[in-house]
Amino acid sequence: MKKKVAFYTLGCKLNFSETSTIARSFSEEGFERVDFSEKADMYVINTCSVTENADKKFKTIVKQAQSVNPDAFVAAIGCYAQLKPKDLAAVDGVDLVLGATEKFKITDYVNDLSKNDFGEVHSCEIEDADFYVGSYAIGDRTRAFLKVQDGCDYKCTYCTIPLARGISRSDTLSNVLKNAAEISSKGIKEIVLTGVNIGDYGKGEFGNKRHEHTFLDLVKALDEVEGIHRLRISSIEPNLLKNETIDFVAKSSSFVPHFHIPLQSGSDDLLKLMKRRYLTDLYIDRVSSIKSVMPDACIGVDVIVGFPGETEERFLETYHFLSELNISYLHVFTYSERDNTPAAEMEGVVPKNIRNKRSKMLRGLSVKKRRAFYESQLKTNRTVLFEGENKEGYVHGFTENYVKVKSPWNPELINTLHEVVLTEIDEDGLVRFEFR
Repeated sequence: MKKKVAFYTLGCKLNFSETSTIARSFSEEGFERVDFSEKADMYVINTCSVTENADKKFKTIVKQAQSVNPDAFVAAIGCYAQLKPKDLAAVDGVDLVLGATEKFKITDYVNDLSKNDFGEVHSCEIEDADFYVGSYAIGDRTRAFLKVQDGCDYKCTYCTIPLARGISRSDTLSNVLKNAAEISSKGIKEIVLTGVNIGDYGKGEFGNKRHEHTFLDLVKALDEVEGIHRLRISSIEPNLLKNETIDFVAKSSSFVPHFHIPLQSGSDDLLKLMKRRYLTDLYIDRVSSIKSVMPDACIGVDVIVGFPGETEERFLETYHFLSELNISYLHVFTYSERDNTPAAEMEGVVPKNIRNKRSKMLRGLSVKKRRAFYESQLKTNRTVLFEGENKEGYVHGFTENYVKVKSPWNPELINTLHEVVLTEIDEDGLVRFEFR
């Protein structure tokens, strides 16, 4: 009988790509992968350290696994496992905790799946996380997340990622292209590039600090891989998104007009407190540069509310900045204190009820921004890639510029590209269309 293993991933696309690679290593060792809701001999939880909610959710997920099989072996890996290994090991039911370097060797630790009285910890000093492990995730049959970079050398005052993932380092260009070709050969139509700080691509490519290649080199090389219909840049720092890259994407046949650019605050005072590497003028310039060559481009923005020192005046500065900016949607993060970060010691703490109120305001602004962007796209011709899930009798898909569409369920549409005309926005805020 094959042993069964199940996985649960918290956090970002990068975590999903790594979970997928780790899952493949279990398959190579003779395990059968099952859904997390099914009975398994082992449950692996890939953790996140970005928000307080991700920390709290870990305990809930462990209980969920134990409710299905109380005798199952439970392992915690990932960012929170690196930052707080003893805390996770102390959670009832956890048998194994692996840090940043050990997670990719997890199959070496699971010869015996007997429950432990106490969680066993194998973690490293983060300085030892200086080597690169390539990954890609195939979550469904339409889209894959391709990891090209890991770690970060930035020192943003709110962020634990450098403590959890180590220094900035990159996959070799040849390995990225090999993985992209593998993904393409499986019939997957879209690849999303992911990493911690992908605009820093090329640093540490061959184990040194130099940039052997640039992000633009990566983009140009991927554009020539045969069989890839769509390439999407997930999230890139504004100071690392160069005009040359924007201009290349505008002319590319594979890269789509969709950018996700972290802002975090529309107040220059707060950006300085956060130790971000740009101010609002540069951000405006990046958005203007994109829209000048790709007027229909979709631009998503990360923003943090409730950072220490965010007075009402500074929050309204952010709100009005975003309101006037030609962007398409927001990802709003409510600030939560992280141990061992400078921000956790700063003055001007914003009460949690005010953080939540401001978060709600920005989420409302995001709804308006997305609606306005969708309305601007009505009556235009687009290409839709349809996804594989039946959601209440509908199939969903995304245009190249990230407009979400819906159509009555038809399994023949799964993982196919179709030329459409966008016609109307329905009551769910999704776009209906007609085939061309």
